[in-house]
Amino acid sequence: MSQFHLVAPSGYCINQSAAQCGVKRLEEAGHQVENQQVIARRDRRFAGVEAERLHDINALATLKGKNRIVMPVRGGYGASRLLDSIDWQALVARQQQDPLLICGHSDFTAIQFGLLAAGNVITFSGPMLAGNFGAETLNDFTEQHFWKALRQPTYSVEWQGDGPDCEAAGTLWGGNLAMIASLIGTPWMPEIRDGILVLEDINEHPFRVERMLLQLLYAGILPRQRAIVLGSFTGANPNDYDAGYSLESMYDYLRSRLSIPVISGLDFGHEQRTVTLALGAQAQLCHAAGQSRLTLTGHPVLAE
Repeated sequence: MSQFHLVAPSGYCINQSAAQCGVKRLEEAGHQVENQQVIARRDRRFAGVEAERLHDINALATLKGKNRIVMPVRGGYGASRLLDSIDWQALVARQQQDPLLICGHSDFTAIQFGLLAAGNVITFSGPMLAGNFGAETLNDFTEQHFWKALRQPTYSVEWQGDGPDCEAAGTLWGGNLAMIASLIGTPWMPEIRDGILVLEDINEHPFRVERMLLQLLYAGILPRQRAIVLGSFTGANPNDYDAGYSLESMYDYLRSRLSIPVISGLDFGHEQRTVTLALGAQAQLCHAAGQSRLTLTGHPVLAE
């Protein structure tokens, strides 16, 4: 079984019972869960003072042992405050020797991008402790895809996608759209060309999603990719004022502005049902007749 090492670089875990449920669920499955004290830590809206949250990340450089899975308790906000104080080179050196399997999403995207920018460190965009493993019912799809990603050196995710028939290959990268947009022009934005960019977000109106996508477009990031894959955008419901302007119509507009394929419909993001994707891995995307398949390889996995 595996050892889970918890970190809390972002927001305070308001749902303490969910986090404890996640710990119990993992322990009952035979896994060890260490560093549990970070769950209850709090400073205003954050999961502890800056020095505590920074230590969570920098201490990973000296974390001993194999088969360790690093997982944030939750997202929220706070990781951005730490970026200029993280010892990126020490973390890169640790990952080159014996990689930790680091998995999270949402606000944690900022740290994942920093690692990718600093040394092509592959991490996993997937479930976290409170929101996923601590859910009232653990989603079978999510759990199965999590372990598949962490155990199989080559794995595929398949879905009924929308978009043009296409084939594309390149480095897979992406995560939370708002966090990615916030990193443009900073040292923590990876310079990836000819990649496959996967995006998701939560509680953003379609026009706000569009505005962030246009920011990536105007910055030259979208046109440099081989393909864009859109995950879930939970809470992006139009209102009466929109008069037909919806997430789907916004997708069509994005496609009209790009010469590369945009494939939507992937179960990826803040929903209970989500795949786990290896950011920085090599990917092959195939979409034909409404069926999409993304195959990933080159990422670290748990030892047998």
